[in-house]
Formats: sequence, C-alpha cells, structure tokens
Amino acid sequence: MSPALDRRTRWVAGSAVALALLFAGAATVASARGDGAQAAPRTPSSASADAGFARDMAVHHQQAVEMSFIVRDGTRDEDVRRLAYDIANTQANQRGMLLGWLDLWELPKTAPDGQGPMSWMPGTHGGHDMRGMEGMDHDGALMPGMATRTELGRLREARGKRAEILFLQLMTDHHKAGVDMARGCARQCTVPAEKRLAQGMVDAQRSELGLMADMLAARGAAPRP
Repeated sequence: MSPALDRRTRWVAGSAVALALLFAGAATVASARGDGAQAAPRTPSSASADAGFARDMAVHHQQAVEMSFIVRDGTRDEDVRRLAYDIANTQANQRGMLLGWLDLWELPKTAPDGQGPMSWMPGTHGGHDMRGMEGMDHDGALMPGMATRTELGRLREARGKRAEILFLQLMTDHHKAGVDMARGCARQCTVPAEKRLAQGMVDAQRSELGLMADMLAARGAAPRP
C-alpha cells in the first residue's frame, strides 16, 4: 500500500489496537477455579486457528481499506463513497483488533515458516483449494478474494461509473472470501471475543454483499462469475 494510504488508515487502526488488548485480556483468561483462585492465562499457539485467522484477516482487511480509499478518489457518487467509507472505517478498526490480539498473545504478525496463507483452514476455502499455493505467482493476491496487482492498477486508473463497477465487483469477490474465512474462525477459533468478532463479520459482510449486488444492478452490471 502507498505511504499516503498508510497514513490515512494508521490513526483508525491505532485506537482499535488498544481496545483489542482490553478485550483479549479478558477473553484469554481461563475461568476461576473452585477455590476462587484464577487459573493461568491461556493463549492460542502460533499454529492455532485463532492466530491464523488474526494474521490472514488483517492482511485481507488491509486491502479492502486500500480499495475503499482508491474508489473514493475515483468517483463523486455519494452512495459508493459512503459505502467505501463504511468499509474502510469498519475494517481498519477490526484489523487493529486482530493485530492487538497477536500483540497480547506475543505471536508474530506474519506466518511462521511452513505456514502459508489459510493453512489454519483445512481443505478448501471458498471453493478454492489452498494446498500448494505457497511459492506460486498470483500477481500479488495472497488469498482467495484478494485483488491482484493488475486489478488494483485498473481501479486506480478508472474514473466515474467504470470505477464504481470495478470497485463493487472486486469488493464483492473480497467479501465472499472474507465471509468464508470468518465462518471458519467462528467454527474453529477458541477465544470467545474473536469468535464473536468473526460472526459479526459474517453478518455485516453478507448484508453488504446484498447492497453491492443492488448497486451493480443499478449500473447495468453484475458480480463477476
């Protein structure tokens, strides 16, 4: 992401990190024992679904924030600009929470050697086989649903209705994969606060998928097959 976009989002995510530390501190402490003493804090391992989801969704969200800022500069349509603002604000805050949890758990923000993207989700992701992705050239798309470098370049160059349609199509793909990832965490993660966040992502992004389908139809377009 460009330095300008990074500066525009850093302040949003920063406050969310502090909030995440408060939530995760409570979420990772085991319940009190019968004698009234607190059990030792239990934190996820680096190979857990909790850590994998936090790492991968932070990357996924960062691109959604980037695309949202790009389209806000490429169109004057207030509906698209409002949607882009909502996505950027929501996902920057959620990204801050995910990174804050990794800080609290003292886990790396990048996958350890041998753990590629989505390795915490067994089998397939959104109909895409994730096995064997490591080392392959996906034109910058690290996970299913992410836009490629070429697609991001086209979005930066587009203006007006063309920018609106491309953004809505790219963000639809992005949300579909994001929903699948969040469902995976809702099933597999063990930290209650993270499971609740993941389910909230599922609900919110499914709602936005319906809205984007309507917005594409209003522009004589449709989601990409």
